[in-house]
Amino acid sequence: MILSRAQVREVDRIAIDEYGMPGIALMENAGASAARLLRELAPDAARVAIVCGRGNNGGDGFVVARHLQNAGRKVTLLLVCDPAALGGDAAVNYAIVKRMGLEMHPFASPNDMSANRHRLSQADVIVDALLGTGFAGTVKRPFDQVIEEINAAGRPVFALDLPSGLDCDTGQPSNATVRAAHTITFVAKKPGFLAPAAAAWVGRVHVADIGCPAEIIQRVRSPM
Repeated sequence: MILSRAQVREVDRIAIDEYGMPGIALMENAGASAARLLRELAPDAARVAIVCGRGNNGGDGFVVARHLQNAGRKVTLLLVCDPAALGGDAAVNYAIVKRMGLEMHPFASPNDMSANRHRLSQADVIVDALLGTGFAGTVKRPFDQVIEEINAAGRPVFALDLPSGLDCDTGQPSNATVRAAHTITFVAKKPGFLAPAAAAWVGRVHVADIGCPAEIIQRVRSPM
């Protein structure tokens, strides 16, 4: 099954507005499913670095962090955002991992780049939770520099929903694009994943369920 950026947004809208599913429940289901897949695909990965942006993709990363920490993994969160600027469901999940005492470091200034280089290279796997399906165009600073550091770390990368910097509809990489070993995408594969240009960036693609009723997805795929 393939769903575009607009179709995935419509799935979320219908689930929340018409079925009464709270957005935070969808985020919880997405993050829990992604964490479960990561544990299956990388069973020996004891140290996990999760790089989070400001939006819902970062919120998914916070949920993944909680589940992996609960499963006994050593999780380090690298924040490419001011926590005070977080809103909505992402802010709720950030507050939870903060209260859990998870290790966190800022990842935005030139000094942050240098300090976090070692943390990335020492991780068994890196989780990319920077930019979601809403991204299009050019990756701005400091995200472009963070993506360069992720790619230079030489560790397997698991991208949440899509590799940051890749256009989910066209499959075109941007000026800075995460090179993932695995992409854990939500609800359905995105059309851009099938583009020849995307092959070098998405790695193996896995679809994670977020708990939406199946009839919503069928309705969006084949509108009446």
